[in-house]
Amino acid sequence: MLLAIDCGNTNVVFALYDGDTLVGQWRASTKSERTADEYGVWLTQLLERDGLKPSRVAAAIISSVVPAKNFDLAKLCDNFFGCKARFIGEPGLNLGTEIRIDNPNEVGADRVVNVIAAHATHGGPLIIIDFGTATTFDVVDKAGNYCGGCIAPGINLSMDALHMATALLPRVPVRNPGNAPVVGRSTVAAMNSGVFWGYVGLIEGLVARIKAERGEGMKVIATGGLAPMFADATSVIDGTDSDLTLRGLLAVHNLNS
Repeated sequence: MLLAIDCGNTNVVFALYDGDTLVGQWRASTKSERTADEYGVWLTQLLERDGLKPSRVAAAIISSVVPAKNFDLAKLCDNFFGCKARFIGEPGLNLGTEIRIDNPNEVGADRVVNVIAAHATHGGPLIIIDFGTATTFDVVDKAGNYCGGCIAPGINLSMDALHMATALLPRVPVRNPGNAPVVGRSTVAAMNSGVFWGYVGLIEGLVARIKAERGEGMKVIATGGLAPMFADATSVIDGTDSDLTLRGLLAVHNLNS
């Protein structure tokens, strides 16, 4: 079985594949200061709870945008599963796609594997919108090559910034205001409307500019925890796909096995 690990700025997602079948998925906070041993005890207990044998893990692959976590995640795979993890971006790893930007090493590992999985599932050309700690817009050409993108602050960061940088604005959760008036009649309603519809405007504006610049029709696929919320709020998003990163890790593993 394959242990696929997606280490993002907010969460670390651990997934177990038996062949091409996802058999388990678990999530931990990236901000916790867990050592390799602590990760190992936690993860092996979850595997056994779910009837999965840690001894069956034969390979591991990691996508990480948090370099400080890489050592402990690699030691986890080595010490508890007896396998040397491969990292997206390491020398010699075949990705099956070209990264056509000025410095390919600058692209986050999660964005690379998203491109691989999205093109395999949805074809191209594509715009992939990933609603994570940052909101990213990635462009994939017809052949599946990565052609660059845009990075904006995530909507939760925007909400937190409003709260932390002002004396009177509260912390409020992100939600779709639905049919409520755009012009809020309370502080919370005004904040929610401004951030949510402001983000919809950002999405629609960037998608339109990317399509105009590329001069071609492009399918827009959204991923990340907040993708369904925004897909329901704008017609420029053609669909959602929640497991792009993990499927991309699986695809890279299969290509290099």
